[in-house]
Amino acid sequence: MTKPAAPKRYLPTSPFKAPATPTPKQFAVGDRVTHDIYGLGRAIAVEEGIAVLVDFGSMQQRIMSPYTKMSKL
Repeated sequence: MTKPAAPKRYLPTSPFKAPATPTPKQFAVGDRVTHDIYGLGRAIAVEEGIAVLVDFGSMQQRIMSPYTKMSKL
């Protein structure tokens, strides 16, 4: 079994720019969202940094962080 590769560290003396760290997505109650699988919905509860409960009309789904398949409209 192999270990996953560690991320490469940035050297301050490097002539290249430091890698940008993506800002985590943040949602608030009432935000309209779209999800790649479930479609359009509205955030009805937010657990900051953990999960968002979204009402998609026919069902409610708890979407876990980092919300890769969900975006705010």
